[in-house]
Amino acid sequence: MTVLTVVVPASLEGVRVDKAVALVAGLSRSSVDSLVEDGRVQVDGAAVKSRHTVLRSGQELRVDRRPDPPRPGLEGDPTVVFGLVHVDPDVIVVDKPAGLVVHPGAGHRSGTLAHGLVARFPELRRVADEVGADPDRPGIVHRLDRGTSGLMVVARTAPAYRALVAQLGERRMVRSYRVLVLGTVDGESGVVDAPVGRSASAPTRMAVSRRGKEARTRYLVERRFSRPAPSTLMTAALETGRTHQIRVHLSAIGHPVVGDDAYSRGRSLPGAVISRPFLHAYSLGFAHPGTGERVAWSSALPDDLRAQLDAVSE
Repeated sequence: MTVLTVVVPASLEGVRVDKAVALVAGLSRSSVDSLVEDGRVQVDGAAVKSRHTVLRSGQELRVDRRPDPPRPGLEGDPTVVFGLVHVDPDVIVVDKPAGLVVHPGAGHRSGTLAHGLVARFPELRRVADEVGADPDRPGIVHRLDRGTSGLMVVARTAPAYRALVAQLGERRMVRSYRVLVLGTVDGESGVVDAPVGRSASAPTRMAVSRRGKEARTRYLVERRFSRPAPSTLMTAALETGRTHQIRVHLSAIGHPVVGDDAYSRGRSLPGAVISRPFLHAYSLGFAHPGTGERVAWSSALPDDLRAQLDAVSE
């Protein structure tokens, strides 16, 4: 039954609506929370505004479990510009330019990489359907921040998607970045092992937090510079893939990414010539989902980051 209507019995007098709905409808509490947020739980004809609402005997409780109407498929946009590094029947390796949003979200409903991908590879819509993924992220296995450039892999079939997602979860996919940070990094290598979660003071940002999820970033120093101010060029490899992980981790150890206004703590490189974080996903490797063979690709620094390196010296 997709719509359930019951009269609250005496046994549920004083019980919170979320607990009551979970009981009478046989739903999980998280599912009930979603129904409440969508206005699909009503008491005496009025939508319940809080899951903490207490029921009274004799009230009419109505739960609407009808599925949402199907969302229109993502419309392709052939004007979206991005690089294609490799294409085969199973995977697409993309070189994303800085400034391009990966998939639709708040404030970015058009002109994303996803729109450009389905324009060239319309079968990606079917991948999302077959694996039950968000239709706005067709075949997209992992993402890069808007300001980050570099390599991404996109699955062209449902089996490839499942295999690549499994490799991510098992940490068998290698993703390495080149990054220029403020300050002189001590030592030649290191690991930042600190959980990352939503910032309590700025919800649109992330932070190292005990309430966050496990996150590990390995880094290796390539070069150190002293002019116009101390800075360090490093490679960073993700062992996990949390939102803004490298930016948050390096800021946490006192070396924010050059050009990263969100996590720089007010610091900047004098005379910086870039207007985005110096962060480039230069290397990507995984077991090919079709053949099982290890494959890898690399991407050169884009012109803006190369110009920033030319502006620093030892």
